[in-house]
Amino acid sequence: MKNQDINRRSFLTSSAYAGIGLTILPSGTLAGLGAGGKLNIALIGAHGRGSAHYGSLANENVVAICDVNADNMALAAKQFPKAKQYTDWRKCLEQKDLQAVVCCTPDHHHAFIAIWAMNRGLHVYCEKPLGESVEEARAVRAVYLANKNKLATQHGTQRHAGENFDRVSELVRNGAIGELQDVHAWGNRVHDKTGYLPAAGAPPSTIDWDQWIGPVQWHPFNPDYVSGTPGANCLQWNMYHDFGSWQVGDMGSHTMDLAWNAIDAGLPTSAKADGDPYHPEVCPSALKTMFELPANDWRGDIRVVWYQGGPMPKAPFKALDLKKIGHGVMFKGSKGVLVSDFTRRILIPTGKGADMTYYDSPTTEEVAAPMGNFAQQWINACKGDLKTSCDFDYAGRMIEMLMLGLAAHQAGKQLAYDGATGRVTNHAVANDYLKKNYREGWVLNG
Repeated sequence: MKNQDINRRSFLTSSAYAGIGLTILPSGTLAGLGAGGKLNIALIGAHGRGSAHYGSLANENVVAICDVNADNMALAAKQFPKAKQYTDWRKCLEQKDLQAVVCCTPDHHHAFIAIWAMNRGLHVYCEKPLGESVEEARAVRAVYLANKNKLATQHGTQRHAGENFDRVSELVRNGAIGELQDVHAWGNRVHDKTGYLPAAGAPPSTIDWDQWIGPVQWHPFNPDYVSGTPGANCLQWNMYHDFGSWQVGDMGSHTMDLAWNAIDAGLPTSAKADGDPYHPEVCPSALKTMFELPANDWRGDIRVVWYQGGPMPKAPFKALDLKKIGHGVMFKGSKGVLVSDFTRRILIPTGKGADMTYYDSPTTEEVAAPMGNFAQQWINACKGDLKTSCDFDYAGRMIEMLMLGLAAHQAGKQLAYDGATGRVTNHAVANDYLKKNYREGWVLNG
């Protein structure tokens, strides 16, 4: 395995710090904390997925809650009775005593809230996906990089806290499958929607529909957009282009994170896609997107492929049925294959010379320590060294790649991509597919 020592150092510096108590703090990180060193936090999207954060926020000062649904607001207010209440997140972010924001809104608000919050000097935890287009992902990442020495960010791929993520990364980076060549990630969810829902009367007085729509193009109210189970209501609306990116941004964020944590990747140089025909209103249910990623200092060029809704990679041998893994990743190397879901992994040596004598397993000191609670890691980072495992640089690159795949699907051809400029270089029209059109008065970088 080439550069094996470099592999291990890269892994330790990017991931293993999560379990180490660092004491060197940036200037000003503890300034302004309330009594007992508590953060003043706004919870935007206060119920549903937001309720998953009630426990981790219980020991902080939740001073603001924001939700477009008055019924959800009432449930959150029972948890945080002293918090000021808002239906418009833009007004919420102007509250003077805020220090941090947890964003749990529908996906089409994420990039806006993350950017506006960081521009106001606020730490941000943002549920996935970080953005809904290449442009949004790049914009969030750029604002974070300009503020990384004073703000802590975390992307809501909370499965990352499971120890399997680091075990997979250690195996891949340390050469258990030889030279890494291809990475395949997949999810099995499907949808049957064929267009935006029709108008179905006025919204109830408890829902501010104008604020729910927010920055994207106007669509009339239909109760089926918001009728899902709290915490899983995204499956009512995230297949529509204006509101989400279906599994690319949903479970794709979680599953690709399992791969991304291991491959130490920058931005792709090309993307192509096939699957269901492009539809201007709904995302494809069946989709396969393929990316070429350049070499780094420990591996060569690799291919990364995302599958959803039916398409699947070929199993390394017939006895292994990949379809029984609903959301998984397969790493192919010169001497073996590693197959993993979120909690388990299978290492399969294959081919000539795959006798494992080439693999030097890590020592106890080289194995990443347990991360602990994912949201708490962010809270600790806000008060300390600003380090998190899924900051907006790491996550921004991953989401940019995934959204480029949707642009390639819309273009219907392989796209050559310049990650430095964020531009497609071989199909000018496709650059229009890297961004969304917003309603008048809404500004992404505000």
